[in-house]
Amino acid sequence: MLTPSLLARLQTAEGERALESAATALEADSDFLRASQRLTPAFGDRLARAAVEQVQLRRHAIGKFPQAERLFFTREGLEQATAEPVARLRAARFGDRQRVFDFGCGLGGDALQLAVASQVVAIDRDPLRLRIVAANAGRLGLADRIQPVEADLHRLPLGVQDIVAFCDPGRRSGGRRLRRVDDYEPPLRTILGWLPHLAGLAVKVSPAVRLDEVVRLDCEIEFVSLGGELKEGVLWFGVLRRGQRRATVLPVGATLEGGDEPNVEVGPIADYLLEPDPAILRAGLVMTLAAALGAHPIQEDVSFLSLGSPRATPFGRTYRVLEASPFRLKSLQETLRQRGIGRVTVKRRGSAVEPEAIARRLRLRGERDGLVILTRHRGLQTMVLAERVP
Repeated sequence: MLTPSLLARLQTAEGERALESAATALEADSDFLRASQRLTPAFGDRLARAAVEQVQLRRHAIGKFPQAERLFFTREGLEQATAEPVARLRAARFGDRQRVFDFGCGLGGDALQLAVASQVVAIDRDPLRLRIVAANAGRLGLADRIQPVEADLHRLPLGVQDIVAFCDPGRRSGGRRLRRVDDYEPPLRTILGWLPHLAGLAVKVSPAVRLDEVVRLDCEIEFVSLGGELKEGVLWFGVLRRGQRRATVLPVGATLEGGDEPNVEVGPIADYLLEPDPAILRAGLVMTLAAALGAHPIQEDVSFLSLGSPRATPFGRTYRVLEASPFRLKSLQETLRQRGIGRVTVKRRGSAVEPEAIARRLRLRGERDGLVILTRHRGLQTMVLAERVP
């Protein structure tokens, strides 16, 4: 386990040699214990273990932090850290303000991006995390732009100031994810108590946050996806607020803003189906997207949209409809057989049919790949043979 003293040693010339040796050892054998034992004669047991752990964490972190090979992490901190593309997106809304506060900075994923344009006061009650923030800031040439401060967020001495802040409350306890906002650390009710003292505030929340806990707040609610995976929600208050609800899709950076959903009538399954991005679904902007694209839903409680022609959009995946009919297993099997399809991917949206059970029962022998969408249309269980539109 990383400690402040081990972190300090890893930043010395000896520590750099240990990290280089750990990388070499892990190339030969990825087992933590055996790799550590290879380094122990040269560096001692504690430094050897710390170096091997850091190299392993850096390799896990590369998906979140492109410069991970230069940075330091803890396992728990890395799991909760914001991915760099998401942190960069958020920092852009803060702009080049003179000073930004990061309440509960963790390992500094957000603080490092905020520091590109602003002076950042990074606050946390964990001294090790603050040392990691300082170390990582130094590695990225941002040491003079981040001020680590050890403090308890429950006892912040806030006066009435014209400042803006970001808060990423703890959302895990005992290895489990916390779903309710008032179970966060600090709880959302505590965070909301800071609002009279701040010009603007952004609060990171779980992407699975219960909407009934936040929709009545005087804020903008944004959901962000990265690579088609829903990553987080953000509550924007004060001068940082821009609208009511928003869905943002990364890495392209496309954003869709909306409020009350328009009334778009249900229509037939046309030549194309659009599956909205998870951020669109979570933000409740499916009908806003439908109106923008000239599309329509195929069922009131099913989020697939249908179009007569393909529309290029970053807000969903488009499929060309090859055949659509009421669901019958024998009919589906015969259709796939006639098309020479032997390997099928089954997607489900609004259907009671289990995709895994269908895939097992089809017993296909063809050479081609196929896609089957199980859904509902006008109240009927429906199967759609489709292909992805690039």
